[in-house]
Amino acid sequence: MSAGLLPRGNPMAKNPARMYRKIMQHAYTRREFMGGVPGNRILQYESGKATGDFPVVLNLLPTERGQVRHTALEAMRITAVRALDAAVGRENYYLKVRVYPHHVLRQNKQASGAGADRVSMGMRLAFGKAIGTAARVEAGQTLLTIKVTPKGFAAAKDAMRKAYNKVASPCDIDVQGLELVTF
Repeated sequence: MSAGLLPRGNPMAKNPARMYRKIMQHAYTRREFMGGVPGNRILQYESGKATGDFPVVLNLLPTERGQVRHTALEAMRITAVRALDAAVGRENYYLKVRVYPHHVLRQNKQASGAGADRVSMGMRLAFGKAIGTAARVEAGQTLLTIKVTPKGFAAAKDAMRKAYNKVASPCDIDVQGLELVTF
């Protein structure tokens, strides 16, 4: 087979997040009816010091209704934790992921390459194979919460900015307790 006839890219690679961002169907959460749902990638839902006096609270709120994949939630959490650990230290903040990925995402695998149009003339809207999970979020629902001291406000805001770059939907940062911060 010549190099020009080989399929480009990995045919088993993950689809981009934009394919799963919009809510198109009813939620599918019944794992007992499907075999082999991939495990949740979120390792921890809470980080930092849970019992502390943190008057400043930052919430990450999506501005659109949609779905956030479990891998994006974990990337968001890791990015925020690393930024906060480096800036203020583990004892000076509390971070919590506020959504859980219940919805099972499915994909009907299609053949790619030469002659694929003759091979993959399958059903329309086929059920597909489970490829991951996602959290369904409404506009204004809290994705991530960071609590900090007034000294760590700037670092928390920067960590929140880095975190929402990992999510496909546009987000806003809601700040509470800012009147306690003196500049």
